[in-house]
Amino acid sequence: MASIKKKSSGGGGGANWMDTYGDMVTLLLCFFVLLYSISTIDAEKWMIVVRSFNRDAMVNEPENPPGPAPDNQDSTGGDGMPALSEVEEDLTELYKYLKNLAAAEGEGTITVTQGTGYVFISFADAVFFDGDSYILRQEGKTVLDKVIPILDKVSKSIDELKVIGHTAQAGNTPNPTLPDRLLSSQRSATVAAYVQDRISLAPGRIISEGDGQWRNKADNATLEGKAQNRRVEMIVTGRGLENELGSSYDKYNKILEEYNTKLESTGVTEVPD
Repeated sequence: MASIKKKSSGGGGGANWMDTYGDMVTLLLCFFVLLYSISTIDAEKWMIVVRSFNRDAMVNEPENPPGPAPDNQDSTGGDGMPALSEVEEDLTELYKYLKNLAAAEGEGTITVTQGTGYVFISFADAVFFDGDSYILRQEGKTVLDKVIPILDKVSKSIDELKVIGHTAQAGNTPNPTLPDRLLSSQRSATVAAYVQDRISLAPGRIISEGDGQWRNKADNATLEGKAQNRRVEMIVTGRGLENELGSSYDKYNKILEEYNTKLESTGVTEVPD
């Protein structure tokens, strides 16, 4: 008896169209992502679109909406920071002015050098302070009053103004560590405060540091060497310029920002005493 074969229903491929549809949707998504990545978003139009889907949507609007750059901004951008070429010119002007001042003040009162991205100034300590004192002498004020105008003139180009105080070994044995450190720190702080009150540079960019008697430039065994070791120094670095000294101002701000971010992530809003 002949068997009856059932008619095939088409091979079971009825759902293959979904594969094609899925590929098409994926390609469309990639296409729109590409368009989005090369486009700019108008904030007002974006808020209209968001609110058209959800009238109760909360959209954070910037306190200072973007607009044309202020006149005091240039190619470097950012809070009116001058162009790098201008910073370099200002540091060179500072260096030349101080070289002329050093020549006028006489040998040993002021020495100045210029490095990559910074100017280094050294003042004879005897001009600024009496022995074992951090009270600024009138002679020191007179010298600083000649330096401050040029610092103020180029202040927009200064990244950091660091004042460093140094002492010298008083006798044949090292000075007591704590009083020596305190004296050098007090002297540098006195000079930094005097400059800060007379210059437009942001106070956060003025740093004082006391190194005691441990960074000598001459032999502490002689009176001449001790006289050279008693000194006050300034290091002036330029904003945005590469230099081997780095910027503790920027480093501190970065550390502080990271610290605050960690506090926020842990829900801590105040640091305990």
